[in-house]
Amino acid sequence: MDDGKGDPTMHADGRPRHQQIAADLRAQIMSGRLEAGAQLPSTPQLVAQYSSANATIQRALAILKAEGYLYGRAGKGVYVRDRQPFVVDVAAYFTPGQSGLSYRLLDVSELRPPADIVRDLELEADETAIVRKRLLIRDDEPVELCWSYYPASIAAGSDLTSHRRIRGGAPRVLADLGLPEREFTDAISVRPPTVEEVEALHLPAEVPVICQSRVVYSDDRRPVEASILVKGGHLYELRYWQTITPMGE
Repeated sequence: MDDGKGDPTMHADGRPRHQQIAADLRAQIMSGRLEAGAQLPSTPQLVAQYSSANATIQRALAILKAEGYLYGRAGKGVYVRDRQPFVVDVAAYFTPGQSGLSYRLLDVSELRPPADIVRDLELEADETAIVRKRLLIRDDEPVELCWSYYPASIAAGSDLTSHRRIRGGAPRVLADLGLPEREFTDAISVRPPTVEEVEALHLPAEVPVICQSRVVYSDDRRPVEASILVKGGHLYELRYWQTITPMGE
């Protein structure tokens, strides 16, 4: 029997067994094979299905309960929660007050930003930036941490340095400064969360975060804002829309 050894396309799953089982059940729920309201097989059935110990199955189910995929009914069993993902058009900004959204301003400061922000904002060696750190909240639950950086040469003396919410948001301030937002680029990555992100976003164990790095440009493609948006991977579904032009047109 071919066990895949020596095949460079094969890679053994080294995760603990309970994580493997949770991943399989999670995929079934997300694909709709296990529908909302459906009852999972009993623990003995899952033990037999996955050839695992009772404790392993319980650990797998605990992960999915913490992530909001499952819930238990005393004396009846475990069921799939009617859980709607937070569907996001990645090309859009959130508007406070929209769909139960609000944000909490955590900090505003001037500093020498990290190297990736220096690069994205095309800052000189001695230039600083204003950073506005916010926590996005949806229906009283934290769903996103955001750090938005603006070159201090642009932001100094404007509402971008204020320690309060900005009426009309940063786009209004930049427009008033003669630097209207014209376009942006996004980069999406996934990684394990930092301790700060776990605590601020109330992340269950072993849930990765989605990192959205956005650079906003004004006229002449001048970078005026660089933002890092960190989201719990168990809550979001990112969607893209692109118009396709037929070949030859």
